[in-house]
Amino acid sequence: MSALTNPSVLLPLRALSLALVRFQTKSGFVMSSHVAMSMMMALFPFILFIVALAGSLSQELVTDDLIELIFGTWPQQVAEPIVMELKAVLAGANSRVMTLGGVLAVYFASNGVDAVREAMSRAYHDSDTRPFWKSRLLCVALVLVGGAIVMAVAAFEVVMPIYTNLVTEALPGEAPAWLSVERLSWIFIVALPVGGVLACHAFLPARRHSLVQILPGVVVTLALWAVCGWGFSIYISEFATYSATYAGLAGAMAALIFLYLNSAILIFGAEFNGALMDLRANDDADALV
Repeated sequence: MSALTNPSVLLPLRALSLALVRFQTKSGFVMSSHVAMSMMMALFPFILFIVALAGSLSQELVTDDLIELIFGTWPQQVAEPIVMELKAVLAGANSRVMTLGGVLAVYFASNGVDAVREAMSRAYHDSDTRPFWKSRLLCVALVLVGGAIVMAVAAFEVVMPIYTNLVTEALPGEAPAWLSVERLSWIFIVALPVGGVLACHAFLPARRHSLVQILPGVVVTLALWAVCGWGFSIYISEFATYSATYAGLAGAMAALIFLYLNSAILIFGAEFNGALMDLRANDDADALV
């Protein structure tokens, strides 16, 4: 059997085609707008809370390092206006950021996660029968766990230079390049979105799916995110005229559009997994006939 007639070889292409149809049929672009707006409302207060909380727990958790950890994979033109506003707000932050402001930040962030949960369940064709309180608690738990992971990674980065220096001194000859602090930091910066996408596919849909089932969509999402980030940075620097159109809101609009594109890719990755699962089930049913 040739590769062109082998169903297993053509399955990814069939799934891509079906995922595009399903994405359009289920108003994927409209859902992407909902997810992007929810994430935009959640992003600023949540990061503000995390950075303020980390700073209160330890002066060693440097604000710049935390922000770099969160926005490291964003295009510079998109992240820079948000980072500037974050630093301006943090300069005048007080204890309210970690009391009432912290509660509101977690609530708004859980709204963003809940929007992703709904989009994921629809993409996988799962019927979500969980009560509202259970879904909301799941979203809040993911927000708190995500914030704790970010702070744990930031704390590890504080001691990482000391560790790498000790290892470098102990090794005979020249230390390998991957032991540099910059290389190790980029491992964490890249690992955070990878872990975030895996968590979205693993925990947010109404049904639990195996790693084999969710991994193709995760790979598609991460690959398209990398292409999107590269292409959007070129677009912003060479062609976009947001400053002329939106004046002082140019940075916010660029971030919103970037989140919209990434939301569409995230939903498409879930649709790809759903299409793969349906096609495999249909192929297995046809084989039994």
